[in-house]
Amino acid sequence: MSKSRAPGNRTIVLSEDEIKTLSPKIIHTESLKNKIKPDTILCGDIFEAIKFVPENSVDLLFLDPPYNLSRKFESNVFNKTTEEKYTEWFDSWFKLLMPSLKDDASVYVCGDWKTSISIYQVIKNYLKVRNRITWEREKGRGAKTNFKNSHEDIWFATKSDNYTFNLDDIKMKRKVLAPYRENGKPKDWDESADGNFRLTHPSNFWNDISVPFWSMPENTDHPTQKPEKLVAKLILASTNENDVVFDPFLGSGTTAVVAKKLNRRYYGVELSEEYNMLSYKRLEMAENDTSIQGYFDGVFWERNTLSAQKKEKVDGKSNPEFQFGS
Repeated sequence: MSKSRAPGNRTIVLSEDEIKTLSPKIIHTESLKNKIKPDTILCGDIFEAIKFVPENSVDLLFLDPPYNLSRKFESNVFNKTTEEKYTEWFDSWFKLLMPSLKDDASVYVCGDWKTSISIYQVIKNYLKVRNRITWEREKGRGAKTNFKNSHEDIWFATKSDNYTFNLDDIKMKRKVLAPYRENGKPKDWDESADGNFRLTHPSNFWNDISVPFWSMPENTDHPTQKPEKLVAKLILASTNENDVVFDPFLGSGTTAVVAKKLNRRYYGVELSEEYNMLSYKRLEMAENDTSIQGYFDGVFWERNTLSAQKKEKVDGKSNPEFQFGS
């Protein structure tokens, strides 16, 4: 919180005054006696917190657990272990989450290429695996003796064959490079002053995601923060308004914030008090700004394809969310 920032850095941080204001909002699991209600974030360990999440109440479970890497999350450290032990650890808490799911619930699990092996071994025992999304994570300088890791996975599964999938809500607006006309009119694409575009069905490879960085207004100091645009695609695909989204590894609050922006409800669990407070701050910010970078007028756009007008104005107000690409 006290590190030096470059000019123009927009990373969300906590001031001393905000810590004093937000710290009383933290709900520790040891203080609870009853089940929680939607729009609640718990501070505590998942093994304890899951006891307070109502059964059969979750429409979408989003999981972004620590990967099998040695990593520090504020004051908490996750140590790399063997594949077998990681799989055992993953299963130990994953099975506890199953009673919270509705019969038509969907589940998304994030992982890298190594942890994907463990993820599939576990989730196939409890759910119906539907797909594996791969998204381009273009960040980092690369390795000297191996290929650079530039993608991550998201496993898509459902509890049953009855589940929500809102195809029209997650279509991508792409530039048409070779527009085809029929009788002189555009065929399956739209012509505008800003260019030629086509709405396309979503695939399981995403190359339109920008990882949060210092000049983006959603950025925090969390080391593995997921982009709001990525989470928005999953929430819109697999829930309807007022449905409940559950993130047991909430981090700095992205899932709760996106759920709020999209008129969904949420449960969150996070062990770090600092990240709990960052979540509360971001939720307060979402009261006045519901924009999601790269998502405009109900459509997801490719990187850097939003027109200058759309970048500058949303509902007649200046919107800095669109000033740094999409």
